[in-house]
Amino acid sequence: MRTVHKVKELRTILQSYRAQGKRIGLVPTMGNLHDGHLSLVTKALDAADVVVTSIFVNPMQFGANEDLDSYPRTLRADQDKLDASGNTLVFAPPVSEIYPEGLVQQTQVVVPGVSEGHCGAGRPGHFEGVATVVTMLFNMVQPDIAVFGEKDFQQLAVIRKLVRDLMLPVEVIGAPTVRDEDGLALSSRNGYLSEEDRQRAPGLQRVLQDTAGKLANADDDAIPGLEQDAMDELKRLGFRPEYVNIVSSLSLKPPRSGERDLTILAAAFLGTTRLIDNLSIQRA
Repeated sequence: MRTVHKVKELRTILQSYRAQGKRIGLVPTMGNLHDGHLSLVTKALDAADVVVTSIFVNPMQFGANEDLDSYPRTLRADQDKLDASGNTLVFAPPVSEIYPEGLVQQTQVVVPGVSEGHCGAGRPGHFEGVATVVTMLFNMVQPDIAVFGEKDFQQLAVIRKLVRDLMLPVEVIGAPTVRDEDGLALSSRNGYLSEEDRQRAPGLQRVLQDTAGKLANADDDAIPGLEQDAMDELKRLGFRPEYVNIVSSLSLKPPRSGERDLTILAAAFLGTTRLIDNLSIQRA
């Protein structure tokens, strides 16, 4: 496995693979890798001959009061994990390589509709940062396929719309959320949790499962009440909920009358740690 830090070197290596007729996969990450990330690499290896995993803590997707400076940077450990997983190439550029003129002068990609509400409401500018850097990675790597986790459900929807609207020749593959034995979705930010909060954290998924059970046979009129009940239960469990929204799985908007494919999206804080999770169901 090789690690490169410059776009020019990345393109030269990939040109050689492409000339051999190799199918190229991309797994974009911010590093501090866990088993959830490695599952994306495994899924990419199922669909491609060569897998590029990018490791880049993207400053454009962090808000003014978020954890950019303290976000874990663990390149050496990440390289070891990726090497063992069968990954082909690591692209770990410095910020100056991606944004040579700084963030203020950087052209940005805006994806309307699915970027709005949910995490987009609580993190202004976040999805513009995600969409911009992913578009740049697609241009740099020119992958045939790219794999993203379903834990970041709204992000996945943003990227799928981006690819569709800009007619990019990339197949976007969603990978199921990987969880600890107690149900907590794996996340690089789980390491911020105190021991006490880590014990509470699986309650987020349990509340979503309980809500899904009630939603399966519920009428449209019951949805606002189910959302509020979930918020109240999270508060009782010690969370500081940001939102619980029941939406159309396709549009991420409130479901149309009788719509069956629904997703429950949630974000909540434990201490200073922000957790997100989701659960999709097909209503009767």
